[in-house]
Amino acid sequence: MRVDRIEAFRVSLPLVHEFQTSSHRKSHLEHVLVKVTDAGGAAGWGEIASPSGPFYSPETVETCWLMLRGFLAPAVLGRDWDHPSQVPGLWAKVRGHEFTKAGLDMAAWTLWTGASGTPLAAALGGTRAKVTAGVSLGIEPTVDDLLAQVAAHDAAGYPRIKLKIQPGWDVEPVKAVRAAFPHLQVHVDANGVYTEAQAEVFTELDSTGLVMIEQPYAPRALAAHARLQKLLETPICLDESVVTVDDLDTALALDAGRVLNIKVSRMGGLTAAVAAHDRAREAGIPVWCGGMHEFGVGRAANVALSALPGFTLPSDVSGSDKYYAREVIAPPVVATQGRVTVPVTAGLGHDVDEEFVRAQAGATLDLRG
Repeated sequence: MRVDRIEAFRVSLPLVHEFQTSSHRKSHLEHVLVKVTDAGGAAGWGEIASPSGPFYSPETVETCWLMLRGFLAPAVLGRDWDHPSQVPGLWAKVRGHEFTKAGLDMAAWTLWTGASGTPLAAALGGTRAKVTAGVSLGIEPTVDDLLAQVAAHDAAGYPRIKLKIQPGWDVEPVKAVRAAFPHLQVHVDANGVYTEAQAEVFTELDSTGLVMIEQPYAPRALAAHARLQKLLETPICLDESVVTVDDLDTALALDAGRVLNIKVSRMGGLTAAVAAHDRAREAGIPVWCGGMHEFGVGRAANVALSALPGFTLPSDVSGSDKYYAREVIAPPVVATQGRVTVPVTAGLGHDVDEEFVRAQAGATLDLRG
């Protein structure tokens, strides 16, 4: 195959419910949707789920846009490849910029699977007809507000709730949720904002029956994570610490974590995510698919990835209606009693509402080989 045209659209969508983490509050998100077209007119779509600011990653929507236009799109245009797993090799000399790479890699996979008549999940190695979804809840103004959010998602049938925590908002809200909803799977996500001096927070949370404690310390603090894991019965889940399979091997050698969050964006695409899944499964490490509040394109790709056999924990693939009043795909991703059906039609399994995407785009890019 050969990509002869790459279009990109900077699209901003309002969130149904404001979302606050330890570093920022979000009321809307701006992502970049990528469309690739081959010489015969077949098209595939990907999503650059660009972070909202440099506190999460050096990549922002502006840097993603510049990298796509100046380096990564030109590396792909007019180049021949037989399988989408070969596409990352076209930009092998470009270090970093995983979010931008992820959008192009995803577009190549959906182009190839659409043209070959293969469902994306099947092409990636998926074996499930349905995947179990969890939801991620931000930091709310009060504990009562948090309990109301948990109750709403419990009623919708989601079996797992992830709670964002930060210093000053950790033990009390978590204990309140565990007391009110003892039947739910609950885990916490610190987004790396704690230090070893605050380890007592996690030793106190260790007695609350959590499924995991996600990324308590900074991304490169693998030795600190290993020391903390020795103190806890609760598994530590690594997120930002693992960008490559080599990172995973280092973490495994140190016993720095016993669960892995695989994010397509953080790891640079579906190709890299599958490789991480395979390595974790070989090592006996359970994985789940994390999210970046993706629009429908990225959300559908996450559903396909979550169909792989190693994804034994609920993934962040909740229904689109949790985040957006109107989606960029039709039909939207729908969760029924916390389960999402994996599409069996070719490609992404959803149609992109291109008219809506173009109407919402604050900026566009059109490159031809």
